[in-house]
Amino acid sequence: MKKLNVAIIGQGRSGRDIHGAYFKSADNTKYNVVAVVDAIEARRTRAKEEYPNATVHADYTELFGRTDIDLVVNSTFSQQHAAITIDLLNNGFNVVCEKPFAKTYEDGCRMVNTAEKNGKMLNAFQQSRFAPYFVKIREILASGILGEVIEIRSTFGGFARRWDWQTSLDHAAGNVRNTGPHPLDQALALLDFADDISVYSKLACYNDFGDAEDYAKIILTAPQKPLAELTISSYDGYAQPIYIISCKNGCLKSTANKIEIKYFDPKTAPEQKHTVAPLEKEDGTPAYCSETLDWKTETFEVNGSVFTKGTDSYYNMIYDYLVNGKEMEVNPYQVLKQLKIIDLVHAQNPLTIKPELRK
Repeated sequence: MKKLNVAIIGQGRSGRDIHGAYFKSADNTKYNVVAVVDAIEARRTRAKEEYPNATVHADYTELFGRTDIDLVVNSTFSQQHAAITIDLLNNGFNVVCEKPFAKTYEDGCRMVNTAEKNGKMLNAFQQSRFAPYFVKIREILASGILGEVIEIRSTFGGFARRWDWQTSLDHAAGNVRNTGPHPLDQALALLDFADDISVYSKLACYNDFGDAEDYAKIILTAPQKPLAELTISSYDGYAQPIYIISCKNGCLKSTANKIEIKYFDPKTAPEQKHTVAPLEKEDGTPAYCSETLDWKTETFEVNGSVFTKGTDSYYNMIYDYLVNGKEMEVNPYQVLKQLKIIDLVHAQNPLTIKPELRK
């Protein structure tokens, strides 16, 4: 099997602990890490030990001119994603860019246009599309057993205070750009990436020590599509299901490890007819609509996580595109729709950059 040579820019939590961890894992059989870049000397020193067969660099421009690199992973600071990705594409590299794909929709368009101009692959690291629980949710909904989807509620969060660079608006940070690309990508997939999506949102910042939001509520809907309500909160002190989905014939509840569904078969349900006459019991007293449905329940255990199976499936997709020409399930045009929503959310909730926190 042909292996692809990879360069990783950035050795922080994403570059090292997600991408690097995958490339060093037993699941990876298709990629070799041949170059690592980080501006911090201690991280470069560590990278020399962890990637003994790779060259190590302080600046990504040191990669320019190399012909042995098939793919570059851009896991730099969020505010640097667009400029560095465009520079890489203009210098002949295929690029996987960490989320957020870009700070603005306009920047995202510039990235996509640059990739097209240079005939290079560009993708966003949206491995949450392949999270095992989400793959199973889509399978259940597609089966039709729950009937038409009416409402999708997703909750991504926990209770936490933060004070790092990902709480700084100047660094393209905040819950919507940090965590939001995961539920937004999933929601858009469940809405079939509709073009005419309406957006309502609320952002707030209470506990973070920066100036970016640590609470977000985003409501999406489109004609003939269900309503999707996304909560991205640092104030959720209780373990919540990631998803609760309401459907015509039942409902679904999902955590990252278990999915439960409850449904009835409308073909075997009691036959009812509309009436405007007051309902009465047999003794003539007032009655309320009441019937006994034959509810069925099923539980599905989910194996693997978004960081293991999700990442593996994502990089298998990238490999199949670069080596076999197979169409990618995740593509940058879908991510541009996400960026439009993020721009609108921030326009609906203008936040003020604190002068003392400017980079």
